[in-house]
Amino acid sequence: MTDSETPPARKPRRPRSGARLRHSVLHVDARGRARMVDVGGKRETRRVAVARGALGMGKSAFDALAQGKLAKGDALAVARLVGIQAAKRTSEIVPLCHPLVLESVEVDVRLEAKRREAVVTATARITGKTGVEMEALTAAAAACLALYDMIKALDRSAEIREIVLVEKTGGRSGAYRRRE
Repeated sequence: MTDSETPPARKPRRPRSGARLRHSVLHVDARGRARMVDVGGKRETRRVAVARGALGMGKSAFDALAQGKLAKGDALAVARLVGIQAAKRTSEIVPLCHPLVLESVEVDVRLEAKRREAVVTATARITGKTGVEMEALTAAAAACLALYDMIKALDRSAEIREIVLVEKTGGRSGAYRRRE
């Protein structure tokens, strides 16, 4: 096969059936169909999730961002607002997420001159029956996209890097902290 040829399509694999699968892959029913998880029987707990993403860029774009000299305005303020709004609308973007009434969303953007990157940290909080990991991740991703939009005239090769869950607390599965 040459580089220009498309590989043959594979038939999608159906998930294995059985109780083990149903408990480990909650967004799939017994027949392998996508579904929203029923959280009706769960108790409410305090839940917090922290996610991080970064936008790497060239020197001229980084300098303009750091000095607040971008033609589109205050990129850091825009990124914070976009991240907060995205967290609030996560269930519209990721269809199997529950719509949540968030108690708090914080988005922070820190500039790291040595690496010429803007590091976004998003924290979401709720007292509820389901976690806020997706809301924190969505906030970080959207804030990075907004920063790209603000600097793209200066550096179209800027890249969004490593959007990750840093930590989460609460819920049945307990605490998680990413190893750095």
